[in-house]
Amino acid sequence: MLVLGIETSCDETGVALYDSEHGLLGQELYSQIALHADYGGVVPELASRDHVRKLVPLVRQLMHACSVDKADAVAYTCGPGLAGALMVGAMTGRALAMAWGVPALGVHHMEGHLLAPLMSAQAPQFPFLALLVSGGHTQLLRVDALGQYTLLGESVDDAVGEAFDKVAKMLGLDYPGGPAVARCALQGNPERFDFPQPMLDRPGLDFSFSGLKTAVRIAITQTQDYPDKAADICAAFERAAVDVLVAKCGRAVLMTGLRRLVVAGGVSANLKLRASLGEMAGTEVWYAPVELCTDNGAMIAYAGCQRLLRGEHHGLALELFPRWPLTALRGGVV
Repeated sequence: MLVLGIETSCDETGVALYDSEHGLLGQELYSQIALHADYGGVVPELASRDHVRKLVPLVRQLMHACSVDKADAVAYTCGPGLAGALMVGAMTGRALAMAWGVPALGVHHMEGHLLAPLMSAQAPQFPFLALLVSGGHTQLLRVDALGQYTLLGESVDDAVGEAFDKVAKMLGLDYPGGPAVARCALQGNPERFDFPQPMLDRPGLDFSFSGLKTAVRIAITQTQDYPDKAADICAAFERAAVDVLVAKCGRAVLMTGLRRLVVAGGVSANLKLRASLGEMAGTEVWYAPVELCTDNGAMIAYAGCQRLLRGEHHGLALELFPRWPLTALRGGVV
């Protein structure tokens, strides 16, 4: 089965072709970073309009590059995300499916991230633990099969990616903030500041990053300036955030007995996180390729293909879910 995947949940326009027998045939991705940089964050209306401009040309470019006239099915992101941005991808995907006379399926954005590491030749077997870390989500889950997700813990306030972005903004670093903080941290001394590691002294697997963000703000305002101040703050913040993520993953391994861990979402590209998780004794860790960690069409095409192969698809009624818990998927799409 050849599936066209469309991702327009936020500020990336992504399309991809995934074949159930031959794997990923090709993908195209357009990032809106430059568009939103002056605002320090995503402007929903601008994001939606840019998806309208870029999506169809990207689909044409992809189909031409792969020498394909039509797909056997279309998968598009139907949530969670920005309502207007989701609408662009959903309407385009449904229109293409109707024109080609093929089924269409709405895909959960975070399920796309969760399953992206499974595209590799050495994919983990079910069941496994999953750490989803992005600008909007920080969650630990038990994954027993496609659609069988048990939430073990999540952030009670800011997502870890959101905390990275806010720290970058406080320090006047470039947008997007996560990569900017990581780059700056490479030049810093993480021992210079002793930032808190929230909720490690409490039982359970929930996270909190709001207090860590506040500690950074206090350090910025109350510490005398010196040449490497920003780098030292970034290094200490990154260490504290990563230590919390790693500690909770280790706790989840002990609680469940599962020794396989999938890490997905934009923050999974962080090199400090990857190095620290690699030191967890007796635990195998899988990631998507770095280019598939951020939002992309390939993960939507793959996730959609897995569900389409089970006979799932959506009818003519168009449904979007700007807010949509991953655990609400269960065994079906909705």
